Amino acid sequence: MSDIKHGSPEERGSADRSYQRMYDPHWYHNGTGNKHRIPTQDMSEEEIALYMKGREDEGERKEWG
Repeated sequence: MSDIKHGSPEERGSADRSYQRMYDPHWYHNGTGNKHRIPTQDMSEEEIALYMKGREDEGERKEWG
């Protein structure tokens, strides 16, 4: 079971890779899709590193077949 918070930089990186979306560091204060999307330019180096970690650790890909 994962303890990564929904909407966190790491969770967003994982989801973006899983759904084969482009690299676009971001996260949400109040969970995915809720207000206050934090774009790359407003992220700290640590937050961007967490986004990248989520992308790198994601091994599952959605099949749209």
